[in-house]
Amino acid sequence: MITFTTFKERRHQTLWAFMKKILKRIGYAILLILLVLTVATIWFVNFHPEFGGTPSDETITRMRATPHFVNNRFTNIHRVKEEFSWFDYKKMSTAMMKGNPRRVPPHPLPITTWTKEEVNNLTDTSTTAIWYGHSAFYLKIDGKNILLDPMFGDRPSPVPFMIKKRFNDTLPIAIPDLPPIDIIVFSHDHYDHLDYGSILKLKDKTKHFIVPLGVGAHLERWGVPKEKITELYWGESVEMAGIHFTCTPAQHFSGRGMGDKMKTLWSSWVIKGQHHKLFFSGDSGYFDGFKKIGDTYGPFDVCMMECGQYNELWKDIHMMPEETAQAHLDLKGKTLIPIHWGAFTLALHDWNDSVIRLSRAANEKGIDLAIPQIGEAIVIGQKKIYPKWWEF
Repeated sequence: MITFTTFKERRHQTLWAFMKKILKRIGYAILLILLVLTVATIWFVNFHPEFGGTPSDETITRMRATPHFVNNRFTNIHRVKEEFSWFDYKKMSTAMMKGNPRRVPPHPLPITTWTKEEVNNLTDTSTTAIWYGHSAFYLKIDGKNILLDPMFGDRPSPVPFMIKKRFNDTLPIAIPDLPPIDIIVFSHDHYDHLDYGSILKLKDKTKHFIVPLGVGAHLERWGVPKEKITELYWGESVEMAGIHFTCTPAQHFSGRGMGDKMKTLWSSWVIKGQHHKLFFSGDSGYFDGFKKIGDTYGPFDVCMMECGQYNELWKDIHMMPEETAQAHLDLKGKTLIPIHWGAFTLALHDWNDSVIRLSRAANEKGIDLAIPQIGEAIVIGQKKIYPKWWEF
């Protein structure tokens, strides 16, 4: 049987064959682009120093000897929500698309700045804390200079365009104006706490670093000598420069790149000087560990407690403001200073929502709450009335 095709049918077949060839080439091009992007991402994560280092075999052996290192990663004391469901992502994306102009302040925050001479003139007989915003502090305690989570960079991310810039362009004490630093303490290795650029500027003027187990690998990759680093596990202590540091639990997680989630420890810290005892929460959800820390190491003259960047979806790893107030009571703290706010927006709530809610909770519970403006000196043990500078 002989079949005949019309000119119109032949033209349609030719056009379809041409289209298939074009689609095939487009498909190859897309695959090639995806391959290049994958290779570039892997290369970037593995070779860009900002992602940090990998713990040594010696450190991994120490990790494996701890009770909360399972299947080559650390675990929290209690089970926490680690993965989001499709519904959770939908809820977050809907809120992000809706937008919230109050996530950032309408203008730069008030700030107290210090000259090098003013910092050097701080008395050795009192304990003074100066807040940088977020979780960063300069401490003058027993005549020693200490930094807590000194994230002094503009953005807490290895990819700048993904995160909004710091609220203020100015730091209360510029890095060149800081005195020689005796000790830097880190709570964990997230970008809003452990900053590559800040370490490069601080490492040569710092005598020693005290960090949770595994975090030292990042510092070593960035040029900090191993002998200048002390790594501790929960419950371990070290005395340095006459000050006692104890690594205590937190309910959080760690990680800086692909595949390293929970490969290093996260912690809170007890800092005990000759006259004052401080608690630094790092990042944490609310858990019964605060009461245990309070019973074991409290009471505390000051508790620097996480209060910001929270959401009901991730409350297991970031406290809600009312929980911050309760945690302070669990710790048997005298004065509460909220941290983890006032510098970056990493959640969906208003930039000052955390301290508005915390102020209400603190008033109800009779808590002595100190909310200094960035750079304002806090002399531990001295009562002071702080104006509500954050109400705008």
